[in-house]
Amino acid sequence: MKSLFSLLFGLFVLCSSAFAQEDSPDALIKKVTDDVLTIVRQDKDIQSGNTKKAIDLVEAKVLPNFNFQRMTALAMGRDWNKASPEQKKRLSDEFRTLLVRTYSNALTSYRDQTIRYKPSKMQSGDTDVLVKTEILQPGSKPVQLDYSLEMQSDGWKVYDVIVAGISLVTNYRDTFNQEVRSNGVDGLIQMLSTKNKQMDPGKK
Repeated sequence: MKSLFSLLFGLFVLCSSAFAQEDSPDALIKKVTDDVLTIVRQDKDIQSGNTKKAIDLVEAKVLPNFNFQRMTALAMGRDWNKASPEQKKRLSDEFRTLLVRTYSNALTSYRDQTIRYKPSKMQSGDTDVLVKTEILQPGSKPVQLDYSLEMQSDGWKVYDVIVAGISLVTNYRDTFNQEVRSNGVDGLIQMLSTKNKQMDPGKK
């Protein structure tokens, strides 16, 4: 899982500058990438492993572009319907925290990888698109990195990331489903909460 998230870091940090229409999903990813990459390259604290500063950066620049409720629903599959509205909110909040802390850990290990964008097949009027890219790493084969985005009332939002054919959200599904079967929805909430506390940089 750690290596998976290291690759997922490419979503907003490992791409080169390019031009695109302002309201396109490609432009969204590139703009956030450029903002984050500029900060990372200038911030010696993040480069030296300051997870707290990396979390602050992710909170400010990356989170507004994700649909965490849909990501959590996809990760849970049919078990999502077993949760009450309050449980769904708590699950989304905990899953959001887990992803933020994992992204932030990957952010501190940034090296000089780059990303190549493949031609977009987006059609006029599309509201659900897949942006295909490759991570280029010196001495290694390119890694396929794709992003699923949907149009919402406030713009494009990422709801899944696919690394080398493996979906981020469905990668969690077996673990989530097993926990719900064993300990119910509240057990899953507790499992995520415990994991987040273990990853809390303030507790280290």
